[in-house]
Amino acid sequence: MQMEFQLAPEPEFDAREKGRLMFAGAVDFVKGVVAMDGLPEADRLEVCFAGRSNVGKSSLINALTNRKNLARASNTPGRTQEINYFTTADRYLVDLPGYGYAEAPVAVVAKWQRLLKSYLSGRSTLRRAFVLIDTRHGIKAVDDEILTLLDRSAVTFQVVMTKGDKVSAAERAKVLEQVRGALTKHPAAYPEIVVTSSEKGDGIETLRAIIATLD
Repeated sequence: MQMEFQLAPEPEFDAREKGRLMFAGAVDFVKGVVAMDGLPEADRLEVCFAGRSNVGKSSLINALTNRKNLARASNTPGRTQEINYFTTADRYLVDLPGYGYAEAPVAVVAKWQRLLKSYLSGRSTLRRAFVLIDTRHGIKAVDDEILTLLDRSAVTFQVVMTKGDKVSAAERAKVLEQVRGALTKHPAAYPEIVVTSSEKGDGIETLRAIIATLD
């Protein structure tokens, strides 16, 4: 039976409030990690964020946490070479290195890919991966590689569309159709898609509620 992929519904009041309170509290940078032995103690649930370079990952994390510069955006694709850990009161937010950049040396890309695979398959407290997809472009081949890696690692992932305000409603609907079709090939995909805009705040409340209510 083929799974249907729908837009995430508006969260119930209790979930919205739980998300609001979680991100209204302290959110701090913990450390940047370049090897598995550097990961912080697995003492709390964690979620991770993955996406192509320049998909708007840093902007989304900053919007989620109500901070302007918690996650540092770079104008140079591939600049972030570490797994960056941030913490709320009872969650880790994990910013994975961007992928899909053309200018990084092959050896560097291979090293990041090994670290990513080790992390995804070896972190027992990882509850969900949020894979960011640019609403202007949809799922590309390089995204599909990451989605397949998540399938093989048995990590549930949820697609978060970024920059939803940058296209018309008709264009957005067309891209969403492409994304839904691509996701049918991935058994680890969560059936709800979140469309966001870091600039306008669209979808941020929904994403906060999702993160806060995972267990």
